[in-house]
This record gives sequence, structure tokens and C-alpha cells, in this order.
Amino acid sequence: MLSVRNLSKSFSGPRSKSVLRDISFELEAGDYVAVMGESGIGKSTLLNLLAGLDRPDSGQVLFDGVELNSLDDDAATRIRRKHMGFVFQAFHILPYLTVAQNVALPLALNGVGDRAMLERVGSLLEAVKLGDRGESLPRELSGGEMQRVAIARALVHKPRLVFADEPTGNLDPESAGEVLALLRECVKGEGAAGILVTHSAAASKTADRTYVLTQTGLNAQGQAGAGRQADRRRGVRDRRRSPRS
Repeated sequence: MLSVRNLSKSFSGPRSKSVLRDISFELEAGDYVAVMGESGIGKSTLLNLLAGLDRPDSGQVLFDGVELNSLDDDAATRIRRKHMGFVFQAFHILPYLTVAQNVALPLALNGVGDRAMLERVGSLLEAVKLGDRGESLPRELSGGEMQRVAIARALVHKPRLVFADEPTGNLDPESAGEVLALLRECVKGEGAAGILVTHSAAASKTADRTYVLTQTGLNAQGQAGAGRQADRRRGVRDRRRSPRS
């Protein structure tokens, strides 16, 4: 699904800085991985490159064999709109829309009809345990609940690839644990692939495997995380989604 080959990125200026050096890895449907590293090491920059929001100095990002760097802005936007979902640290929930309306935004952008939209939004809100909060406004929710809304919004259009950028950075430890477990459960349940970016070793343990980003590159730790172990204990099998057109 996602193939990253020799990716490098630097920023110019009075004090030029090389952020990413020769990054390579592969991601398949059903994979859920964590990228861990210190603040400022380039984790968010890496996500921007993988999503086609920024362009590398060298290297390739291939999504289903299509090189994102070769696309114009409109084509890259269409791929993100249809095939990618995003969960951010700052929630980015629109305050003047209800919970259900926030979750429905990706479906509206993709031209989904009202009936199908209503059914899908209701299903996702149930999945994130907010089935009775669809008419609530964001100001009526806790931080953990708003992040659940963000997870539902990221998955409502059935993306094949989900990015989560420090999704628990603004949450207390108890809410963070609940959100991480829910994020993994939803990504796996939808048959998507997911990349969790975090500076937290505890958060990274919910992934199937962990990469550590340093100034010298991206290093795979290679362990099965606590999330994969929990899946085995419950007898849950990751579902693999067939490629879409």
C-alpha cells in the first residue's frame, strides 16, 4: 500500500537544518505502526511527506504504486480526501457544527448521499461510544470525547491509511489510554493501515511495531506491541481490505 524509499528533507534559511535522512519502510493493509521520537525530531514533517502535504528533497512516497510527489495539488488532494484519514493532537473539531456534522464532513466532501451518510455517521459514533451525542456541540464534550469525534471523522469515509499525530498530547493519562485503545480498535476493525506518531513509549506499545526516528534516520525496533498481544488474547484477527479503485 505505502512504500517509502530513501526519503530526505531539509529546511533552508540562515541556519539550514537537515530533518530527515534516507527514510525507507513499507506499510501494508492491516499494519498499525508507531513512529516514536523526541519533540522537534521531524515526526510531523514525516507525516506531511507521507500524506503528500509537503515534498521531499529526494526519495519517493508511493501509495498503491502512485508516486505522490509526481501529482499536482488537485490530484494529491483527491487521494487524501478519498483514501486517507487524519487525527490531530489539537482535535480540529469545528465548534459551530454538531458532533454528527463534524463526523460527516469527509462524506460530504466525497459526495456521499444523505441516507448513506446518516447511516455511516451513526455507525461510527456507536463505534467510538458517542452514539447518543450526535446532536451535541463540541463545547459540551470533554477532551477525550472530542478526540473520539476526531477518530470517527478520520474513519467515516473508510480510508485505507490513517495518520495520528500525537493524538493524546492534550489528554490526561486515563483519557489517553482509552483513546489509544479505541484508535487501534477502530483502525483494525475498519481494515485500514495506521501510523501513530508519538514521543511516548507507552503510546507506541499499542502498535504492532515501532520505529524510532533520530537524527541519523528511522530505526525499526521490531517488537510486537501490547496492542498486538491484546488482539491475540481476545482472539481478534486483523482484517485485510482488498484494494479499491
